[in-house]
Amino acid sequence: MTGRLAGKVAVVTGAGNGIGQACAERFAEAGAVVIALDLVGTGHPCDLLDEAAVAARFAAIGAEHGRIDVLVNAAAFAVFDWIETLSYADWRRTLQGELDIVFLPTRAAWPWLKASAKASVINFASANARHALAGSPALAHCAGKGGVLAMTRQLAMEGAPHGIRANTIAPGFIQTAATTRHLEVDPAFAGRVLEKNMLKMLGDPDDIAWCAVWLASDEARFVTGADLAVDGGATAW
Repeated sequence: MTGRLAGKVAVVTGAGNGIGQACAERFAEAGAVVIALDLVGTGHPCDLLDEAAVAARFAAIGAEHGRIDVLVNAAAFAVFDWIETLSYADWRRTLQGELDIVFLPTRAAWPWLKASAKASVINFASANARHALAGSPALAHCAGKGGVLAMTRQLAMEGAPHGIRANTIAPGFIQTAATTRHLEVDPAFAGRVLEKNMLKMLGDPDDIAWCAVWLASDEARFVTGADLAVDGGATAW
């Protein structure tokens, strides 16, 4: 195999659609051995909020490959609602779908990341972790992604002695199946996003995946604890 990620063993969660799918595809093109995890469908099915299932899946991956060089925690779930109408149940579901869904795979992968000795953990924060976008009912999502940002800095510190780097990518508004449904409900939302963006365009999953390829590669060997904004300049002013 040839390519920037030749021979690397990469686990990508949420690989069935959107950003996770783009990461899995670009990683494979770059030469990585990709283990694609999702709730159903593409790759290996796994409920990433089931502690026992996650532990078993990563034990099997480790037993087969002996190490994990890259972990991409792209799976996520959020309920979007305003403070006045957001239920406690949906608040808790969102924090599970933003935080637990990163914690459980990372903890299960940790021994195999240590075995790599030069591993990369790539998590996803969000522009919403740094700014509030007018008209976006994203309270729980903002809290969850802010938590991912802080969690990843801690992982960078804990992983450094073992050669594990940990970074976040903070996407702006990316056109996926989920965000397309949001635009169908509120067509004016795209205009509010573009008003905030320096680049007057919406991103797509490959814009994020190429950043992930770089973070996974040895080219980024001196990068850890960083948050890379890929948001058209939305958070730069």
